[in-house]
Amino acid sequence: MADETDEEEEEPAVELGEGEPVEGAPLARVASRLTWAQQKSEVVRKEGDSVVRTPDGPQTLESLLEDVDITYFETRREFEDAVREVVGTGPVPTE
Repeated sequence: MADETDEEEEEPAVELGEGEPVEGAPLARVASRLTWAQQKSEVVRKEGDSVVRTPDGPQTLESLLEDVDITYFETRREFEDAVREVVGTGPVPTE
């Protein structure tokens, strides 16, 4: 037998806002699709077309990696740190 609470509709744990959508994917989401260690050229081949959110607006990962001097990323964290060094931090503009 099911409890009465199971039959009730559950509310989401976190309320979603009504704000403007943000174009592009978070860098961490793109990085999570890869296995590490990776050469920069392999990252570009596999995910270069991915659009990433940045404080300057959405940009392709390939264009961001052009300004990264590292050619081989040992870890996901090393990759994310190198890209964040290029893009900086700050609020991401909405559409």
